[in-house]
Amino acid sequence: MRSTPIGLVMMNDERPHVVEQNEALNVGVLRRWAQLIGEKLKNVDGSQPEIVVFDRTISNVRLAQEAGEKLRRAGCRSLIMCYNVWDFPFLAWPLLQTLGADTPVLSLSNNNGRFPGNVGLLATDGALRQAGLRTHRIVGEIDDPATQAKVLDWLRAAQAKTAMEGQVYGLYGGHSMGMETGFFHLVPSIKAFGVTARQVDQLLLVERMKAVDAQEVRRGREWFEALLGDRLHYDGKMLTQETLERQIRLYLAMEDVNKEKGFDFCGLKGQRELTEYVCLGDVPEMLMNDPYDWRGPKEPMVCATEADSFAAITMQILKHLSGGLPTLFMDVRLYHPDLDLWDWCNSGNHASWYAARSFDPKENFAKIHFHPALEFYFKAGGASVEFDAAPGVMTFARLGLWDDEPYMVIVRGEAIALDPAQSAKLKAETDPTWPHVWAKLDATFDEFICVFPANHVQGVAGDYVRALTWYCELAGITPIVLGKAGQERIAPIWERVQKRS
Repeated sequence: MRSTPIGLVMMNDERPHVVEQNEALNVGVLRRWAQLIGEKLKNVDGSQPEIVVFDRTISNVRLAQEAGEKLRRAGCRSLIMCYNVWDFPFLAWPLLQTLGADTPVLSLSNNNGRFPGNVGLLATDGALRQAGLRTHRIVGEIDDPATQAKVLDWLRAAQAKTAMEGQVYGLYGGHSMGMETGFFHLVPSIKAFGVTARQVDQLLLVERMKAVDAQEVRRGREWFEALLGDRLHYDGKMLTQETLERQIRLYLAMEDVNKEKGFDFCGLKGQRELTEYVCLGDVPEMLMNDPYDWRGPKEPMVCATEADSFAAITMQILKHLSGGLPTLFMDVRLYHPDLDLWDWCNSGNHASWYAARSFDPKENFAKIHFHPALEFYFKAGGASVEFDAAPGVMTFARLGLWDDEPYMVIVRGEAIALDPAQSAKLKAETDPTWPHVWAKLDATFDEFICVFPANHVQGVAGDYVRALTWYCELAGITPIVLGKAGQERIAPIWERVQKRS
């Protein structure tokens, strides 16, 4: 899992006699924060960002420059400026101008009457904001779990922001069926997220499918057959060993091109060319987004159905925020007002991980069926993947544009479990052969419908609302947070003050 180095420094007083008395104490606090972050900020695959500590306090100009140079040479892309006592605020500038003034900055202080770090924080961070820097502030004691959780959320946001800068989105085939909300908007995407796209015709995938190793395809098919047993519903027409193998070939061809072109995440148009002349993309997209295939564990590769580009970027953000969890892509399909329940389903890329939230594919596939593709829509055939998402807390989100300005709708919620009879009854109202998330939102139907930007919604397991909000603030886009979390959100100063033209 890609990550970027994090820099930690401690700001201090300039007076030598003060530094002589507090240096050991301050460096101890700095090292303690580094230790805590190292213990708690881990990705799903066990990797973690490098933590680079400047092991002296910033108490004069030369030390500030030396710290900035050390962190810059170490490749630090985000910075925590710690405050444990009063400091001389101007020292922030030689530090940041040496490191890079566009570096995301968290100002982190104790809340202590004897050692007024928060006074130094407000004086120093206030100076940074005067110059237009979008900084964040956390004040609290190092042993406080709530303070630690805030720091980790900010670091997740900064990791998503900095790790995605320079990434390339592989756009297979262009936006599908004229869905303009899925179009890749080049300039806003480069400016806000630091990502660009390369469009590749789906014909390349079709040609690469011909060169895929037949034995590897067979191993993939046999893996599915062993996992699914009689839940793999071959019908002799739409879903056969041949059509399933075509889907596996498409997955392997896309994997090959992704590596060749250096794509960090991708989207597959599918409809209508592939779905009518080659195969349905559900299985390839599921495998891309999963943390495993028949060859063993792997990092999920975000792949958006119908090449929905803003869906893909949203999923990539959620993947980085969560430390590498699989993400979900769903249609905003049907609301049941009597249950206050959303049925979010589509013939698309629900990662099988969400069937049981397990990294053991056997546990997930025990709850999954492969059904024949619907001939009415998908004439080329293949398997549709069907399951009910396992219950648990979720963060749902979606990027959108208003008058060419990007924003993100964010809502906390949960996937809930229904009893089998009720699930079957409700699925019959949409499509029983597709995957479903029974979603309860911390937002009313009217609030959601009023502001949501598209027909596709994305999600990730866990509560990342605060981290995602901070990501938006770092990226310079407006977060539209729904429900109670939105009511509690404190808008940052840059949203409140309008510059004069």
